[in-house]
Amino acid sequence: MKKVEKLADNIYLIDGFDLNLHERTGTYVLTESELTIIETSASPSVPYIIDGLHELGYAPKDIKYIIVTHIHLDHAGGAGLLLQDCPEAKVIVHPKGKRHLADPSRLIAGARAVYGDKFDTLFDPIIPIPENCLIEKHNLETLTISEDCTLTFYDTPGHANHHFSIYHPKANGMFTGDTVGIRYSTLIEEGVEFYLPSTSPNQFDPSKMLAAIELCKNLNLNGIFFGHYGLSKNPDEVYKQVTFWLDKFIEAGKKGYSEGTTPEEQARITAEELIQKVTSHLEERGVPRSHEVHKLLTLDMEVCSMGLIDYLHKQNHL
Repeated sequence: MKKVEKLADNIYLIDGFDLNLHERTGTYVLTESELTIIETSASPSVPYIIDGLHELGYAPKDIKYIIVTHIHLDHAGGAGLLLQDCPEAKVIVHPKGKRHLADPSRLIAGARAVYGDKFDTLFDPIIPIPENCLIEKHNLETLTISEDCTLTFYDTPGHANHHFSIYHPKANGMFTGDTVGIRYSTLIEEGVEFYLPSTSPNQFDPSKMLAAIELCKNLNLNGIFFGHYGLSKNPDEVYKQVTFWLDKFIEAGKKGYSEGTTPEEQARITAEELIQKVTSHLEERGVPRSHEVHKLLTLDMEVCSMGLIDYLHKQNHL
């Protein structure tokens, strides 16, 4: 079980053991002259990040930039805690997310609504980030982290309105957070490439998600670096699977929406439908129901179902 993995020249991946799960959420380390990390996961992941940096020969004080693709707590929740050990660092965030990192009270309330009494174990503490440590990056703005590496930021809503993706020119790859889906890396050792959309509440928008996928297609990327989890060198397969499953997710959401009488019941029906579809699909591909991935899939389908029902309620009240 690797805690630190080299993915490309000057690009490393640290496993943050988010949700106490192996290969759930990753922190990318770009070992350019301006040491940069992408994603922090939640605060319980910070010790793993620090250990990983030490393994690479760095200390937190060496970090110049902490980039978060969006402000959901499994991507940015640990930024404030990590920043306490990084006196030189700035946190780079989407313009629509900046104020929520400075004052995370709404982020905390939203996560408590989804995770309930598990919140403290999974996410605490969430430390506000001083305004003077925050930098916004708008669509097509850049950040130079070495003489031969300038990152470009792309506005990529669909999963969330406060989401950008980061293009890395030397790798010809994109750090996509959640906007083009989730890569279930624990299935790779089974010989199964598997990707699903992430439709979490409360800003999921399928048309914007498809537009983000189209953007990535048009860039002719060699690789996609996922928030969950790792590098795919097969972008066309990613686009194909995520687009296919996005239709299935919407179908399941409509079934739950029509059959349930409350949002909670609608989400439960949707989750059951999705779990059944995904489990059957994986069985056909040789993945048994006993495989560890199903624990993670069940959690993901429950959260995705909440986002689908939230989206359908909004659509039906326009």
